[in-house]
Amino acid sequence: MAEKSGVRFEEAENNKGIVITSIAIVCTILACLVQSSNTMLGAVAILATYMMTGDRYQWVYIWRKTFSRDTLGLWVLLRTMFRIWIWEKRGTTVVARWAEVAKMAPDKKAFVMNDRALTFREGEEFSNRIAWYFKRQGFKSGEVIALFMETQPEYVFLWLGLAKMRVTTALVNNSLRGAQLVYCLKIAGCKAVVFGNEMAGAIKEIQNEIRDMPLFQYNSPDNPDSPVLEDTSALSTELNEMSTDPFIDVEPAKPRDTLLYIYTSGTTGFPKAAIITNIRFLLIPLGVYISAHLNPSDVIYDPLPLHHTAGGVLGAGQALVNGCTVTLRKKFSASNYWSDAAKNGCTVAQYIGEICRYLLAVPPGPNDRAHKVRVIVGNGLRPQIWEEFIKRFGVKRVLEFYGATEGNSNLVNMDSKVGAIGFLSRMVSSIYPLTLVKCDEITGEIMRDSNGKCISCGPHEPGVLLGKIDKKKAILTFAGYADKTASEKKMVRNVKVDGDCYFNTGDILVMDHFGYFYFKDRTGDTFRWRGENVSTAEVEAVISTLIGLKDAVVYGVKIPNVEGKAGMAAIADPDKRVDLNQLAKGLKSLPAYARPLFLRIMPAPPLTVTFKLKKKELMEQGFTLNQHDDPMYFLDQKSGEYVPLTQKLYDDILQGVIRL
Repeated sequence: MAEKSGVRFEEAENNKGIVITSIAIVCTILACLVQSSNTMLGAVAILATYMMTGDRYQWVYIWRKTFSRDTLGLWVLLRTMFRIWIWEKRGTTVVARWAEVAKMAPDKKAFVMNDRALTFREGEEFSNRIAWYFKRQGFKSGEVIALFMETQPEYVFLWLGLAKMRVTTALVNNSLRGAQLVYCLKIAGCKAVVFGNEMAGAIKEIQNEIRDMPLFQYNSPDNPDSPVLEDTSALSTELNEMSTDPFIDVEPAKPRDTLLYIYTSGTTGFPKAAIITNIRFLLIPLGVYISAHLNPSDVIYDPLPLHHTAGGVLGAGQALVNGCTVTLRKKFSASNYWSDAAKNGCTVAQYIGEICRYLLAVPPGPNDRAHKVRVIVGNGLRPQIWEEFIKRFGVKRVLEFYGATEGNSNLVNMDSKVGAIGFLSRMVSSIYPLTLVKCDEITGEIMRDSNGKCISCGPHEPGVLLGKIDKKKAILTFAGYADKTASEKKMVRNVKVDGDCYFNTGDILVMDHFGYFYFKDRTGDTFRWRGENVSTAEVEAVISTLIGLKDAVVYGVKIPNVEGKAGMAAIADPDKRVDLNQLAKGLKSLPAYARPLFLRIMPAPPLTVTFKLKKKELMEQGFTLNQHDDPMYFLDQKSGEYVPLTQKLYDDILQGVIRL
């Protein structure tokens, strides 16, 4: 899409440039014919010629096309930065901001889930009980307690209560089990674990491995009589003894103190514990609140897990930081998404990853427009379904954004430009120092010039996005991970000048002439075949469209004695109804080198909790037979159709009998 728009831009520029250059030259000649004393007219003519020729006219054209967008973006940026600057100067933390918000409308609902809700007053009282309780248990400032629980209204107030006594909470993914769960508890240095009764089985499995961590079981009001795990404190019962009086610490926290640990999705290995400071928590919901033109009367639909940034900070933060009501759901449901939003009077809804594709895959029904949602906020809305989505569901505005839990490189698409993940002004790009630099798309290695500096990308040149780290500015800081070694790996030094330092997003993006950014791929996901780079994200989008918006994961697999990696696609199709002949025909729209040679049909998609497709295990298994029961297919080089991958065919491929 970006390349096509670039071609149109260049054609328009060439045509207009010829006309205006001709006019400018004529004006110059006429000016020279005027008496030489008329220097003013001559100067104007020369200036006109200078401005209207070559690349200079392009900049005028870009300025005209992007002025309104850039003005809005600058206003949002400055307003956000100013508010954050004020909060930091005043020493405002999440606890302090919450105290202000809770007083504004104490009887208003803060969090709603199903038929149960907590008001701002009830949330304040519950969080005070938590603070007094853990103070009595002897926990101290700077220690870490893990929260391992499914979504419920009390979730946020559990960690908020711990924050009141300056204890950091590690928000552990509730889908983790066994070794990964133990790893996440230990990498963050957790001194104790608070878990929901629904997580008792997972805790029991690892109880011997975390014997040194006190356990506190919280029974949800929905299941108050659940049996308490052995050697565990009954938190929900013991909280009743605690006071609801305000908890005021002797020494209040600071804006840059660690508030939470939020774990990365772990698509390529064990999750990393990213540090979320108070000021960063305040920044994320505030930035979205201002960008989307929200107000405290808005009701947010948040069906995302609260242990992740999108659901637990951006979504839940609208209640803590901005006073909105947030409607929660324990688990995302495509068939109930719009009915939930309508039932709760939601005016804003969240999405992430593949959610929008799942919503489109649901058959049309009366709930598609029976809602008040005017804006959806999130990231991952594929360009191929963007217009179909807003047309079907009647959403007036899409606020697509780009960002990482731990990163400082954030972009926002404020004008609903189809397919764009955000923009930077081409005229005043230095205001927000993000940059695209050239890299090896396969390895992710950043290229440098003869002076050792990174090479900037021009329009339509793919590159990895870097964000300048500036410790003096809260919006540009990078707090890193609990693992300091992992933090250092994400930093790139001497990018433009000696001594500078940038955060490496690891994402390959493309920018067009007008400063709009488009996602291309994740470094390491791109693979090379037949001397060409294959973007897995682009191939996944095409396959998903061809098979009725089902999940498709694309990755490269190694074939012995063959250069590069061949494409392979794993398709989630529990009903096994994928028409392989139609798929093969549809894939001819792709270049030959990008068409997957191998297919694997799976009963269910390998997803992270943020609806991203996992690849590591699939890549390790490759197209090897007998490692699973899923049927696999091979793209026959003569017929152009997919045929079953038999043992003989497999052996012929390995031995080079079949030419690729």
